[in-house]
Amino acid sequence: MKEINVTVIGSGSTYCPELVDGFLKAADSLKLKRLVLMDIDERKRTIVGGLCVRMLRHAGCDCEVVMTDNLEEALVGADFVVTQIRVGKLPARHLDETIPLKYNLIGQETTGIGGFFKALRTIPVMQTIADAIERICPDAWLINFTNPSGIVSEFLINHTNVKSIGLCNVPINMIDDCKEAAGDDAEIVYLGLNHLSWITSVKKDGVELIDRLFDEGFAPAVMANIQDDGFDIECLKAAGGIPSSYLQYYYCRDAKLAHLLEGDKSRAEVCMEIEEDLLKMYADEELIVKPALLDKRGGHKYSLAAVSLIDSIANDKQDVHVVNIRNNGTLDFMADDDIVEIAAKVGANGCTPVAVPHTDNRHIIGLMRIVKEYEKLTVDAAMNGDDEAALNALMLHPLVGDFARAKACYEEMKEAHKAHLPEFYK
Repeated sequence: MKEINVTVIGSGSTYCPELVDGFLKAADSLKLKRLVLMDIDERKRTIVGGLCVRMLRHAGCDCEVVMTDNLEEALVGADFVVTQIRVGKLPARHLDETIPLKYNLIGQETTGIGGFFKALRTIPVMQTIADAIERICPDAWLINFTNPSGIVSEFLINHTNVKSIGLCNVPINMIDDCKEAAGDDAEIVYLGLNHLSWITSVKKDGVELIDRLFDEGFAPAVMANIQDDGFDIECLKAAGGIPSSYLQYYYCRDAKLAHLLEGDKSRAEVCMEIEEDLLKMYADEELIVKPALLDKRGGHKYSLAAVSLIDSIANDKQDVHVVNIRNNGTLDFMADDDIVEIAAKVGANGCTPVAVPHTDNRHIIGLMRIVKEYEKLTVDAAMNGDDEAALNALMLHPLVGDFARAKACYEEMKEAHKAHLPEFYK
């Protein structure tokens, strides 16, 4: 059994008990020696941390638990650093989701102009965290769940020296849904970018089943944080892959925009209500397990994805996970340094991509290339406070495009988020 020290940055997240639950379930192979819960929000850190401690003690785990708002203190001795931060908290997400609607643009926390501004706010803070890791615990692995995970990973992996892996709960849910339909022994090919991904092959006994799944109307379950407008089967056949939930924003743009314009509340406002309900539950000193309400936040199997990845590194398991890492020739239509979401063998030395069959799917290739260029421009804009890179990114993004609307919305959102955009207001 491997003993590990884990630091969670953003531990005030109401998802944190799910992470602790994952470590408890993995107790046969991982022993938490020290758990540091770091968050700048004292109220949430205290309430969420209190439940985490009760869960650990109820399960008989006697690991040391430290709660702090000090980043440097939190990193001392860390083997693994899990980042799950939200710069500006849910009120900033509310702005990301609602300001774009004035310009008939989709507001969403990880894609389009909403996700773009979340990236702009987040990357400078991740730079601070990465710099501290390099100084204090340079051998630690940074497991990033912070959204937009693909863009944040693009920054961390290509612009810092930390050992970083990007992670998301979407792939594990998509793959499990396909295996439920086709059988646990099905061989599945998954590829894409974070929140822009497809399953392009489902084989059993060497027989391709994907066309049969299309004919049966199969699609993976939509994440709890996305309104399900359904995928037109003809659309999926034309695209040539089973898409992630987030591709509804691309394939069903008008319906998504209409829902957002007609909605009484933003998703951020709904999450604020769920969060307050959860915090009330968490504050109950009789509560010793994670409540079922947590599943409504859209983080299904988050703990399984995170803890199993940490387990694979700590115990050098060399098993396969879908992660956000450098392409390094895996997808022959993408650059080697592009951060892509693909399967990889994971062990003590990190990730080795699993070979992917050659694809000539021009739809997937084209969409991945253009969104990757958007992601790289977004990183440039965030690092340098570069308005030109920012506008170029938005003109490329399929959910934005129109320059006049992009420019006007960009200027309003930049001013609204001014407090969290230091590079743009030097």
